[in-house]
Amino acid sequence: MNALPPDRPAPAQAPDVLSIYGEAVPSRLFIGTALYPSPAILADSVTAARAGLVTVSLRREQARGRTGERFLSLVREMGVRVLPNTAGCHTAKEAITTAQMARELFDTAWIKLEVIADDDTLQPEVIGLVEAAQELGRQGFKVFPYTTEDLSVADHLLKVGCEVLMPWGAPIGSGRGLNNIYGLRALRARVPGVPLVVDAGLGAPSHAAAAMELGYDACLLNTAIAKAADPVRMAAAFADAIDAGRSAYLAGIMPPRDMAAPSTPMAGRAVL
Repeated sequence: MNALPPDRPAPAQAPDVLSIYGEAVPSRLFIGTALYPSPAILADSVTAARAGLVTVSLRREQARGRTGERFLSLVREMGVRVLPNTAGCHTAKEAITTAQMARELFDTAWIKLEVIADDDTLQPEVIGLVEAAQELGRQGFKVFPYTTEDLSVADHLLKVGCEVLMPWGAPIGSGRGLNNIYGLRALRARVPGVPLVVDAGLGAPSHAAAAMELGYDACLLNTAIAKAADPVRMAAAFADAIDAGRSAYLAGIMPPRDMAAPSTPMAGRAVL
């Protein structure tokens, strides 16, 4: 009933392209490369996710030795941009050194910066994070900081040159979704022009859709896909959720109401 007549084409829409550090990223779903049951399933999952980039932990792959070398070759063959990260680093010095090694290995100035405060929660250590981000910025890196939703930390990271922020949704690998929707919404309002990526804690496609409906620009996840019974199918489900959440945000989501509002007009109602 609502379809446009054949002689009326659908209105053109401007391309909705995510740009980070001045470069276009082809998809708003970023995925990690750990925990997959096999290299083939990893490759198929990356394809099904239509991933904009994949993250690789340099320290983990170093520990793998020759196996790590084969893994890195596989990642390069997938043809998706690699975002190396400093996972496992607990100090700014560790993270800076790891980032320098990653730049040499992957030939990229992009780095996902992680400085971890606590092994139980894997919470970002925000003081060391800002310190490392400032130094890496001086060295020409394009830093993607894994952070909290704290507004003052966000301000500090932006002041030292970060052009994207990656606040956690929940602790890494927890699958809890968005623990602090109020804080994430406040951060989105605080920095409307800054790309924001929800990183960590997403366990279901609905969590990713909710993040996108808040106006976030992308989501990064790993465990929810890699540890699913069918990782490839789950990757496709997350890709669809990202697209749906983004489209809903752009379309304009209706605000919640405290009282009912009739969708059927009162005029013409039968009087009994």
